[in-house]
Amino acid sequence: MAGMRRMATKPVVIGALVAAVAAVGFGLYWFQPWKLWTDDTVRDALPEVTASAPAAPPAPSGAPGTPAAPPSPSADAGPRTVATGEMISHEHPTSGKVRVLTLPDGSQVLRIEGLDTDNGPDLHVWLTDAPVIDGRDGWKVFDDGAYVSLGKLKGNKGDQNYALPAGTDLSKYTSVSVWCDRFNVSFGAAELKKV
Repeated sequence: MAGMRRMATKPVVIGALVAAVAAVGFGLYWFQPWKLWTDDTVRDALPEVTASAPAAPPAPSGAPGTPAAPPSPSADAGPRTVATGEMISHEHPTSGKVRVLTLPDGSQVLRIEGLDTDNGPDLHVWLTDAPVIDGRDGWKVFDDGAYVSLGKLKGNKGDQNYALPAGTDLSKYTSVSVWCDRFNVSFGAAELKKV
């Protein structure tokens, strides 16, 4: 009788152990707690667009060609800041500055400078139409309206560039969030102010 009881409880114990191991594995995957102790630092350079030199006009037939003078640098040759903001903390302590840059070719880039936030699972950079609200009330507002994902956060520290899709209307998208897609919460955000 005792032997039969032991045989009946053995599958239950094994099943409970398998379930516990599966739950721990899922928890580790979902929360990725090791990221709280690791940092990813990114040092993207300020974006530049290299303009190709204009081709020399063809030399008249029979006349020796003269080399074209190199193009003179223009004051508008570099990126131009069109909006700025300062990161505030939400779910995690976050600091840094954001700028939207227009490059000479007309493309736009969101640049985050001096970012310092916690690492976490499934972090993205979002351009949104949500207001930036201090404190706990501002943690979850960024997916309530319109937003554009600029991609996964490259690192939780440093300077980073994110290309804006062509035609992005900065009068519609007025804030930036470091958004944790897994838990639907903002780590930090910045209100964009036009320059």
